[in-house]
Amino acid sequence: MTRETHRSTKDREGETILDLETYVPFLLSVAAAAWTRTTSAEYRAHFGLGITDWRVISMLNIEPKITANRICQVIHMDKAAVSRALHTLSEAGIVAFDAPKQNPRNRTWWLTDKGRGLHADILGVALEHEAKMMAGVAGEDLDTFLSVLRRMHVNLSAKS
Repeated sequence: MTRETHRSTKDREGETILDLETYVPFLLSVAAAAWTRTTSAEYRAHFGLGITDWRVISMLNIEPKITANRICQVIHMDKAAVSRALHTLSEAGIVAFDAPKQNPRNRTWWLTDKGRGLHADILGVALEHEAKMMAGVAGEDLDTFLSVLRRMHVNLSAKS
C-alpha cells in the first residue's frame, strides 16, 4: 500500500511506518485521554466524582428510569464499571432505583432531586470544557467533524 492510498503511513528508509500526525486512532485516543485527564481532575476536585460517574449521571438525565444494561448500551461502557458507579451514586443519594419483585436484578435507575441538581452543576463545567476544546473551530468544520465521527461509529458498530 502506498502513501497515496493510505494517509496514515509514511516511508522511512524503505520501511512503512505510522504517521502519528494523520493516524486517526492515535489522534482520537490522544484527544480523548487529554479530555478525560483535564475534566476528570476538575470533576473530582469540585464534585468528588469521576468521568464514569458523570457519564452515568448524564445518561440518567437524558433517559430516566432505565436499566444498567441500557446505560451500557448507549454510553458503551463496561457493565462492571457502570454497576460500580451506580452503587457509589446510590450510596451518595444521587440516584435511586426500583427492583421488580419477579427479577430484583433488573433494576431501573433514575436521578434523585440531589442528582438532578448535581447534573446541572456539572453540566455547566462540561460545556465550558467543550467550548475550550472547540475554540477556534469553525461551525462548518465542526459539522463535518461530527458527521465523520458518526460515520466512524457506524462503521465500528457494524456487524462483520
